[in-house]
Amino acid sequence: MPLLTREEAQAIADRALRASKADAVRVIIGSSWSGNTRFSGNEITTSGGITDTAVSITSTVGKRQASATTNLLDEAGLARAVEQSERLARLSPEDPELMPELEPQTYAEVQGFATATAELDAEKRAAAVRSVFEGVSSIPAVDGVRPADLFVAGFLEATATAQAIANSKGLFAYHRSSDASLSTTVRTPDGTGSGYYERGARDWSSLDPRDIGTRAARKAVASRNPQAIEPGMYTVVLEPQAVSDLLPILRGSFNARSADEGRSPFSKPEGATKVGEKIADERVTIFSDPTDAELLSQPFDGEGLPVKRTVWIENGILKNLAYSRFWAQRKSVEPAGFGGGLKMIGGTKSTDDLIAGTERGILVTRFWYIRFLDQRTVMLTGLTRDGTFLIENGRVTRPLKNFRFNDSPLLMLSRIDEIGRSERVSSGMVMPSLRVRDFNFSSLSDAV
Repeated sequence: MPLLTREEAQAIADRALRASKADAVRVIIGSSWSGNTRFSGNEITTSGGITDTAVSITSTVGKRQASATTNLLDEAGLARAVEQSERLARLSPEDPELMPELEPQTYAEVQGFATATAELDAEKRAAAVRSVFEGVSSIPAVDGVRPADLFVAGFLEATATAQAIANSKGLFAYHRSSDASLSTTVRTPDGTGSGYYERGARDWSSLDPRDIGTRAARKAVASRNPQAIEPGMYTVVLEPQAVSDLLPILRGSFNARSADEGRSPFSKPEGATKVGEKIADERVTIFSDPTDAELLSQPFDGEGLPVKRTVWIENGILKNLAYSRFWAQRKSVEPAGFGGGLKMIGGTKSTDDLIAGTERGILVTRFWYIRFLDQRTVMLTGLTRDGTFLIENGRVTRPLKNFRFNDSPLLMLSRIDEIGRSERVSSGMVMPSLRVRDFNFSSLSDAV
């Protein structure tokens, strides 16, 4: 089933709005298609797809609010969902922070939809997986390990969505988007080497499955027979994937209410915040922008509020925090929500250049199993995975056993030695490689 057009979404919203007897109502319509292919043991194991349209009705009665969702789009199905949301609203407790529905808004035009992604059917996904296998097969045999001996697994998913929001005050917003992602893990037959590579984009045609397979295979062969070194504070070179595993966790800290109420790394005494103060290396600039050519994200949030370009950190200075509509009204400022992806401006050097400039350090492919230790400092713990290497005199010299780390991406931004070129790691995520001083590896891990 094709995605709902703007006109079709508007017609469904109008039917739901006409059925409402609440003081206010908001209708959110999501029309989506997704196709996925999973491969393991050097062959495709599953392939599937989902097509659905769901309508969520949020009704407001006085200061009470509740929602109901349906995928029955006929008149009777919509009417039942509207009536159920109204009944639940009357049973709900009053919400002292409830905000009125928005008046009509103006939104940026964002072309985040690619036909190549929306048409990535099972046959085309299978061809892409074959290209991954060809990429793995293209590497040379090393120390008796042949490409044919490598274990290859991964996941390919493509999605296309149409999202619409309408309310009883006349607001209507509509946006189409697409997303493709391909990840590959390659293991050596002895089980000691593992390589990983993942990339995503709005437009599937911009991805190279063969290259993804080649990169993962090379990393797997290079990481065989890792050796242990003592945990401690090391200079690290973080590949863009590793950076994208850590920095987006900062987004939750850019919350104005948490900062104002003293619950944030950006809080100061007596309700003040660190906005306008230096919190990172002066080369650090991080922003969200739905119109950025490498992000192309939805230009409105779940209430229909426009999502605009927001610079969170500029030249190391904390520039902005995110304000919900309620908290913005409380503080007499303009609301500014999350959204618009996340991008860190990079430099001109490649990851190889960062390695060449490292006297002694550790190269990290990626992190996983990340958990919070302390919200106030954004202190995290987690593990390295799928390729960790020792750097000596500007060269990668040997694979290392994985580490557990205890460190903060926020504090890390003040210990940067060098920023590499930015790369689009996934749809809505653009990050550079980084060389960082004194990264804290707290213990070893036997996991591959």
